[in-house]
Amino acid sequence: MGEAEKSVMRVVFAGSPGIAVPALRALAGLEAGGACVLAAVLTNPDSAKGRGGKSGPTELAAAALEMGAGLKILKFEKLDEKAREEVAALEPDLLVSFAYGKIFGPKFLALFRLGGINVHPSLLPRWRGPTPVQAAILHGDAETGVCVQRLALEMDSGDILARECFPLSGRETALSLGNTAAEKGAALAAALLRRIAAEGRVPAGEKQGREGLCYSSLITKEMGRIDWRSGAAEIDRKIRAFTPWPLCPTCFAGAELYLLEGRPFAGDPAGLPGFPGGAGSAGSGGNAPPGTVLGTDREWGILIQTGGGIFAAERLQFPTKKALDWRAFLNGARNFVGSVLE
Repeated sequence: MGEAEKSVMRVVFAGSPGIAVPALRALAGLEAGGACVLAAVLTNPDSAKGRGGKSGPTELAAAALEMGAGLKILKFEKLDEKAREEVAALEPDLLVSFAYGKIFGPKFLALFRLGGINVHPSLLPRWRGPTPVQAAILHGDAETGVCVQRLALEMDSGDILARECFPLSGRETALSLGNTAAEKGAALAAALLRRIAAEGRVPAGEKQGREGLCYSSLITKEMGRIDWRSGAAEIDRKIRAFTPWPLCPTCFAGAELYLLEGRPFAGDPAGLPGFPGGAGSAGSGGNAPPGTVLGTDREWGILIQTGGGIFAAERLQFPTKKALDWRAFLNGARNFVGSVLE
């Protein structure tokens, strides 16, 4: 390797899901501009995808393959000695990570002359851990953001090098908020990498305090099931947080049914079961058991009693069937109104 080539910062980018793809593309743009060399992409091994269970690459690996140009893609089961030897041979200067999915140990981080930086889609120290996007929605946060932190041995505890805060409307899904965080994170990382390349060092950051510290947790498929004893606002947050995965099922007449879109009902419940006396507050709830399909509203959709208020379902889907708006769904499920979902 010549001296001229060695003077350019050599970067290994680590990531796995689609949220990391914009950052990879931004890094490739920096490489084209001469700010760095993309030495390799580090991602998780191929895994089973879809209903057929056919093995396929991570979303990041697929994007890297599309980019072409002989980009080296590393897929290690473990970051063990063999993996470290292969990475060390690349003579890397900096590790850049966004949702890689594995912990970087001290021996691995020691391979990088400048250490590592990590893009994290939350306002650290709030929502450290693997699912910060979903956690912000589930807990009804009024704002969230993206941080770039120095990689540290304790998860998501590194000094903050850059951050951007933005408000939440309360209608975001994990998909839409993840896309926003991906683009904002890519822009933050690219700006920081330009600075690192120009200065030859990672700048000093702001140490994280303990105030507001909390952790997000791994999400399982079982966590998506709707408990109609919960309030309408909580059910709404769950549906949005678990879109596009694992989705939120309920049970109708012994069959599984996904609720894909909806919102807490804020209209007039007059005439619905449990609200015989005319106009009243939908938030007060009626006499029907939670899960009871009360009826429909032309503007809001299918109205379902919860443990606190009424939830208006707007889009539904049976497994293996296509998703339907509420009117089309009722055309094929005429006994839905009056049923009790479980």
